[in-house]
Amino acid sequence: MAPTRRSAIVIGALYLTTHVTSVAGLALYGPVLTSSAYADYLAGPGASARALSGGFLEVVLSLAIVGTGVAFYPVVKRISEGMALGYAALRTLEAGIIAVGVAPLMAAVTVVQSGGVQNAPLIQALASLHNWTFLIGPSFACGANTVVLAALLLRSGLVPRLIPLLGLVGGPLVFASGMAQMFGAVPQASVAAGLAAIPVFAWEVSLALYLVIRGFRTAASPAAAIQPAVV
Repeated sequence: MAPTRRSAIVIGALYLTTHVTSVAGLALYGPVLTSSAYADYLAGPGASARALSGGFLEVVLSLAIVGTGVAFYPVVKRISEGMALGYAALRTLEAGIIAVGVAPLMAAVTVVQSGGVQNAPLIQALASLHNWTFLIGPSFACGANTVVLAALLLRSGLVPRLIPLLGLVGGPLVFASGMAQMFGAVPQASVAAGLAAIPVFAWEVSLALYLVIRGFRTAASPAAAIQPAVV
């Protein structure tokens, strides 16, 4: 198998991993984002175990996000090394913010399990810290790195134009949605926020599936220019 084909499969698989872990993690601890009584929720039957499982999936998510930045770098650095490095750095930043947000969620579970369910202000503060990182990472950092990679892929012709165009629409939209949530114009984890995330979700899923099924297009970017970077 050619190096570029292997790289495409690895990148596509990592992107799909980010979506599986993010959706499954959100399904497990999602009520923490919307509950007004964090302590009561976490004290419920099986809630702590679901929150811990969701936190573990977010750790896997963070590793997969870093992997996409690292795996993409040698492929797109011949197009623009500065932008390729910027994408890898922004993906690492996004992963770091998400990983930092796991710690307070786990700490809230520990407080509840140790009998501190009456300490509602502390548990609420820990859960709120996780909620803010959940906003900053997947909204601001993700929106920025989406625009960078979409611009690179649009210039290179490595994938069909429709895919990076989705990214160029979805990145600014999810960034704007994050700003609206930050300043209270839109509730976090709301229907409006979910709708704003659809284009960036479509961008990543379509990119992942195309890379796994078809691989990079080499007609627009000669293999001679890409393959040494991948190796």
